[in-house]
Amino acid sequence: MASEHSHLQRCMEKDCAPPLPAPPQATGADDGGLEARSVSISLEAEVPEVLFDGMRQFLEHHPQWDQYRLISSALAGFLFQNGCGDQGVTQHYLNGLFLRP
Repeated sequence: MASEHSHLQRCMEKDCAPPLPAPPQATGADDGGLEARSVSISLEAEVPEVLFDGMRQFLEHHPQWDQYRLISSALAGFLFQNGCGDQGVTQHYLNGLFLRP
């Protein structure tokens, strides 16, 4: 549990450019070995109703997505585009762009 906390803490710090972690291990899924094995944590957040409605409409029109993939992709995109240099964040961002569910 401490490693998940330290990973989250790194990206919450102002500098957000930690040393590169050990190479990720493949999940064994049919994704060409690009998807990093990750531990999930549960988040609870309040969002404006207009964002929730937009998310619901997007999910209705894109059945290959689910709420978890959408939120993870959005969070990875935000962190990556705002300078987070963590290799795991970059991998999630790129996977969201190029991998199919």
